[in-house]
Amino acid sequence: MGAAGRESRVAVYGMGYVGKAVAAVMLRAGFRVVGVDVSREKVEELNRGSVRYAEAEVREAIARGLREGAFKATVNGVEASRECKVKIVTVPVYLDRDFQPDFSSFEAAVKAVGRGSEEGDLVVVESSVPPGTTLGLVKPALEEASGLKVEEQLLLAYSPERVYVGRAVKDIEERYPKVVAGVGPRSAEAAAALYSKVAKRGVVVLSSPTAAELEKLAEGVYRDVNIALANELAKLAAALGVDYIEVREAANTQPYCHLHMPGVGVGGYCIPIYPRFLAHAAAKLGLELPLVELARRVNLSMPGYTADLVDAVARRLQVAEPKVAILGLAFRGGVDDTRLSPTYDLLDALLKKGYGDVVVHDPHVERDAQLEALGVHLERNLEAALKGRDIAVVATDHPEYAELTLGRLKGAMGRERVGVVDGRLVVEDWRTPPSGVVYAAIGRPIVANL
Repeated sequence: MGAAGRESRVAVYGMGYVGKAVAAVMLRAGFRVVGVDVSREKVEELNRGSVRYAEAEVREAIARGLREGAFKATVNGVEASRECKVKIVTVPVYLDRDFQPDFSSFEAAVKAVGRGSEEGDLVVVESSVPPGTTLGLVKPALEEASGLKVEEQLLLAYSPERVYVGRAVKDIEERYPKVVAGVGPRSAEAAAALYSKVAKRGVVVLSSPTAAELEKLAEGVYRDVNIALANELAKLAAALGVDYIEVREAANTQPYCHLHMPGVGVGGYCIPIYPRFLAHAAAKLGLELPLVELARRVNLSMPGYTADLVDAVARRLQVAEPKVAILGLAFRGGVDDTRLSPTYDLLDALLKKGYGDVVVHDPHVERDAQLEALGVHLERNLEAALKGRDIAVVATDHPEYAELTLGRLKGAMGRERVGVVDGRLVVEDWRTPPSGVVYAAIGRPIVANL
């Protein structure tokens, strides 16, 4: 990476969706970046210039960094820490089989940072973590690994990532202020100075890392709880024979109301995880969070509810062994991110109900190991996925599905009688289905023209 000193270098630990975006933003701000990941395959791909990411800004920044010698990737976290004065940790904290936080990968990254740190360096944690992690885990781990006293010799701060995959660069640079909190005033000042170079909306400095950790989780849990409310209201709207969208649009004209959209479920490695982190922290303090826990259960129930809608449509069609196409594998529209996608749970529910011929369509996902293990075909061409199918289920709000009509779906499916289950409320002509079509949705009554 040339002869530039440590002062201008940033090591980013974890080259996932968040880590690549952070690396890109730092490159765009003029820093030299070392990307660290435990996956040799991912590191080799990055060093070859193969950057898989939905955003052109990220792909272009890393590609330019490679060409200009400002970026490289490595599996050696200790060496990366030695080379760089600033270290940013984005390695996720996972959940184990008992839904408890698994800090092993995260802690390994922190220890590698510590072993390569020098006096005056700055370490920033951006990973979403249970409240208390920076002070209770990161600080002692860094001090033990580095032999340096945090705040006096080694600076440490927490700054939650606040990105929406698909627009992460703009989120960091333009949309949101950067929240930071140091373990002390020197750490807070250094972190604020770093992020003021990239965040045009400025920096919000909180009083402690624990407050910043809770702030991040509160953002996600707010959405989880409100999506659960939307799902319950949507079920009621369908039972009452009204359109949830109509109700939502009217209700949201009131400035204190912000009803969310219902759907097949809540995925991604953010919202489904944050309630578990809060519950972990609350349990240590002898507290219960019944509203948060109930919202999680409601949202986890939605793939099963959607599978029940498929059953209801199949009964109306009276087709023996209906063939099903699920539209959308990614957890959210416009991206290729399938982590914790509710489509997996929907597929599992359908297979357990006996739907033996299911194909999944996604224009953004090239391949998927989970589907391959199940023997389920992943198709990127929409017409090919729909051809010969009896029931189509919209599971993801991809832009490619925005213009779908019942007529187009029936034509592509090529059957006299077809069913559509609209899990994302994308179909607008649902009130007047063509002949031979049964329509059901999360938040709308069943409409049939048989």
